[in-house]
Parts: sequence; C-alpha cells; structure tokens
Amino acid sequence: MNFMAILKVAGRSLFRNRIRSLLTMLGIIIGVAAVIVTVSIGAGARVSVQQQISGLGSNLLIIVPGSVTQGGARTGFGGASTLTPDDGLALAKEPHVAAVSPQVNVRAQVISGGNNWQTQVSGVSPSYTFIRAWSLSSGSFFTDTDIAASTKVAVLGQTVVNNLFPDGSSPLGKTILIRNVPFTVIGVLVARGQSAAGQDQDDTVLIPFSSALQRLTGATTVGTLLVSADVSENIALVQTEATSLLERRHRIAANQPDDFNVRNLQDIANAASATATVMEYLLAGVAAVSLVVGGIGIMNIMLVSVTERTREIGLRIAVGARGMTILMQFLIEAVLLSAVGGLIGIAFGGLGSIAVAAVSQWPLLVPPEAMALAFAVSALTGIFFGYYPASKAARMNPIEALRFE
Repeated sequence: MNFMAILKVAGRSLFRNRIRSLLTMLGIIIGVAAVIVTVSIGAGARVSVQQQISGLGSNLLIIVPGSVTQGGARTGFGGASTLTPDDGLALAKEPHVAAVSPQVNVRAQVISGGNNWQTQVSGVSPSYTFIRAWSLSSGSFFTDTDIAASTKVAVLGQTVVNNLFPDGSSPLGKTILIRNVPFTVIGVLVARGQSAAGQDQDDTVLIPFSSALQRLTGATTVGTLLVSADVSENIALVQTEATSLLERRHRIAANQPDDFNVRNLQDIANAASATATVMEYLLAGVAAVSLVVGGIGIMNIMLVSVTERTREIGLRIAVGARGMTILMQFLIEAVLLSAVGGLIGIAFGGLGSIAVAAVSQWPLLVPPEAMALAFAVSALTGIFFGYYPASKAARMNPIEALRFE
C-alpha cells in the first residue's frame, strides 16, 4: 500500500470511532490551548510592563537629592536640598543626554471662579513633554522665554480641567489661582489615566520651574532632575556620566557618599520583564503536563485499538501486508489524533488569549513561534506515544492473531 492508501485507511478507522477519537484528542486540545494562553499571558505581561515604564518617560533617568541627618535621624533620599537648575543645565551638555528637566513639586489648592481643586503643581522645563512623551490636546506649552521671565502660565491635566471647568468650557486663556498667585492657562495635556502604581497622572498642573521657585516656594533648589538619554542603549552610560558630573559639581570626595541618587527605570523594567518571563516558563511548564497526559491517553486508546483489531491485523499480515505498512497505519492514526487535536487547541488557545487580553487589559500578543512550537510538540507527542502500540501491531504473529477471540 502506498502512503495515501494508508492515510485513507487510518482516517476511516478514526472516523468510525469518532466519539472516542474526539475524547482522545481532548487532552492534546487542552494542553496546546493552555500552552498558547500561558505564553500569551507572559508575553503580554512583558509588553505591558515595558509600556508602563515607557509611559513614565523616554529613556528616563530620575535624579533625586540624597539623605541628610537631623538629630541623629536620617531622612532618606529626597531629604537633602542639593540639586539646582544649574545642575540640569550642566547635564544637558553631556554628549548622550537628549533632554533634561528640573522638577519642583508643590501640593496646592487651585482656584478658578467658584470652583477649586487640590492637586499637584509641578514646575518643569519645556523639555518635559519630550522626556515624558506627553503631548497636548489643545493649546501650547511654555517656552524657554517663559522660563527666563518666570512667566505665570500653566498647562492643566485633564482631571484638573474636569474639576475646575465642569461646564465643559475651554480653559484656554482663563486665569487660575495657585496659592493666590494668578496663572493663565495656555494648554491642556492629553489624558493618560492611571499610572502603574494607580496614581492619576492627569491630576496635575504644570508651570515653568522658575515660576514655581520664585512665586510658590521661594527655594533655590529643585526636588528632581528628569534626564532623557538619546537612545535606550545609552541609559547606563548616561547614568555613569551623570553620577560623575554631579560628584564633581558637588565636590564629593571619592570616599564620601553621594548627596544625590540616580535611578534607572530600565533596571525596574528588566526586573519586571525577567519576573514575567519566569512566570511564563512556569505556566508553560504546567500546561505542558497536559500534553503529556494527552499523549498517554493516545497511547492507551491506540493499545485498545490494536487489541480490538487483532484479527484484522492478523488477516492483513496473512494476505501479504508488511510489518512496516501495519506500523505506518497505526502510527499515522496516532499522529492524526495529535495533529488535529493540536490544530483545534491552537484555535481555542487563540480565542482564550483574546479573552484574557480583554479582561486583563493587557496587549494581545500570541507569538507565531509559540503556535508553531505547540503544534510541532503535539505532532511529536503522537509519534512518541503512538510508536509502541504501532510497533506492537507490526510485530504481531498472524497465526496467533487469527486465533484471537
């Protein structure tokens, strides 16, 4: 018999017992679907983490003041007043730095007409929108001229707009009071929603950092320096350069602790991605157990099939069928069960991935290589677990087979 004839015989045999064949494939279907869904969850989690980190800024480094000791108590990072706008200007001249923005944060009551809202007012530079990858929905952002003149202008987040202008009117050109200092609204930021930590990113007002220092705080130092590297590959290099530059500017000796701290968000992203990868492998390993169980089910059913068809096998061998033909027939049956089950499992896995992405609000990501690998493993499972029953049928003694009751 040629291959096509053997394939037809194997197909007819499986179709005759289609309920049993479907139940046998169920283990493979569940295993393949579980592998695809778990891999999709892991891949989607990694992408989600990267998107959340990227949403914080473009190749972002955050520099905060160091700690001070007061009465024997250490304040922790941010307690010292050591960072100045001039530090930011010096950092901006480094070769691999794309942009720098000082940041001064003030919690204040903002008033407009008969409405008021307590929010975070941040004094920043014009490069802030580039660093944070945050565009405007209307109006414009302040410029270097506004920084030099300490202009009283403001850009509002969407939450502040909703609470100060509940009637839906445009805030552009309106005057708001921040600590009783009038500021003119010149722009509105695009809504970004909650951050990864659950903080409302739209609950903010941005003003020139020079205005924040002179008109709101009266200080000469800033709370944070936001630094953007030119490309992601240079983030670590920029971190080293920033540390060296600030140590020189602050005259910190080699054996003394720094009075600032440079935080690399890429380290956080890498750690989170590594955790997601480990979980992905763990879940995929657990799901792979279903494939093994499905393979054992195929072996069990094929052994039952060989026993049921003992007289048929003996008769075929007696009339001249070769052992290789018998082996191929039963092996093809096992591979058909696992391959068809794998295809159905891929379909269910894809639907499951779509459902998980919709519920978890993660990006839908089903790697094609994962589907190909799952199908290949399912087919190999059929070969591996189907070979023993097939070889048992091929080695059968025709005389004893014909006597079998």
